[in-house]
Amino acid sequence: MGVSFENTVLKYFDDLSDQQINQLQALDGLYREWNQKVNVISRKDIDSLYLHHVLHSLSIAKYLQFKPETTILDLGTGGGFPGIPLSILFPECRFHLIDGKAKKIKVVQDIIDQLGLKNASCAHQRSEEHKNKYHFVLARAVTHFERLVPLCQHLISKTHINYIPNGLIALKGGDVEAEIKTLGKNFDAEIIPISRLYEEEYFDEKYIIYIQI
Repeated sequence: MGVSFENTVLKYFDDLSDQQINQLQALDGLYREWNQKVNVISRKDIDSLYLHHVLHSLSIAKYLQFKPETTILDLGTGGGFPGIPLSILFPECRFHLIDGKAKKIKVVQDIIDQLGLKNASCAHQRSEEHKNKYHFVLARAVTHFERLVPLCQHLISKTHINYIPNGLIALKGGDVEAEIKTLGKNFDAEIIPISRLYEEEYFDEKYIIYIQI
């Protein structure tokens, strides 16, 4: 077995309700079951589900505590990250998860249903086709900022309720500063090294990037 729930999520989030703990613990069995049918998470990575996927997703909660009624779009959610872990953590916020691959969304819908997440929904859809507006768009290792930011611009609401303005929150690795420079001077970006939030070596050179849109 891989890195445990207790040694990852509970290590950094010790104020979870019993329901949140049960929902987060259920993710391991649900993803293992689905991985037998669809390669949702790399098979060599499934034992590191809580470290590589769940805890990574929840790093956003260390950066920003979304206020109740915040609306959030998880663009290119893949197997449901970061949207599913964050929807468990913020039951009073509304999450919508989209992806261009139908088989991934089939998995995401089943996991939402199995967990009983009333604040999460999903759709097989590309961002260009989506018309609703949100306080924040989340993207985890989706595409280069030069392409990602234009994909988000029509999705951001002009009504702000959180302590930072609405925008894009991305989880990325590598040379993020060089990527941000390709956007020019029209966008304000903040880079938060996840290694400041978590001590595990896995998070070295992984970042939260907030871009006001």
